[in-house]
Amino acid sequence: MQGTKNPKKQRKMLFNAPAHKRHKLMAAPLSPELFAQRGVKALPVRKGDSVRIMRGDHKGFDGKVSRVDLKHYRVFLEGLTREKVDGTTVFVALHPSKIMIKTLNLDDKLRKAVLDRKKPIVKKGEKAARKSAAPKKLTETKKPEEEVVEAKPAVEVPETAAETKMPEEVTEETQKAEGGT
Repeated sequence: MQGTKNPKKQRKMLFNAPAHKRHKLMAAPLSPELFAQRGVKALPVRKGDSVRIMRGDHKGFDGKVSRVDLKHYRVFLEGLTREKVDGTTVFVALHPSKIMIKTLNLDDKLRKAVLDRKKPIVKKGEKAARKSAAPKKLTETKKPEEEVVEAKPAVEVPETAAETKMPEEVTEETQKAEGGT
């Protein structure tokens, strides 16, 4: 959502974003096991996903997503509550960047299609292994021999000091030629 670097405009785009863009902004990283299995780094959080909290006071808590709030960009987990001063219990709101998806809810066909559509990410070590495993074509191409051409200077440079005229000598000779003193 980086159309500008101006913070005021960034906040405006975030708070006035349409629902389809808000859904994309609710993405959370996948666990290393899911990443290895699916080849995708992050997906939008959905109700029914199992997640682990990675930052904050509740770090390490595992739970199931009970509600996703697109308006405020927050996720609520089952079993993660706090008690207010008046004694009522409320769910703790979490930002999706602070959680990690452990298992995906694949009840929806569209979500399966998204996973199939996304291109798997290949690590650098795997790229090198794929390149070395691929058959190489050996073709020799001969380059034409380059001819060495001596460059001649555009202006002839005198070799002795007698051939060079100093500016003072030039001015005296021009004065004599003009009929000076």
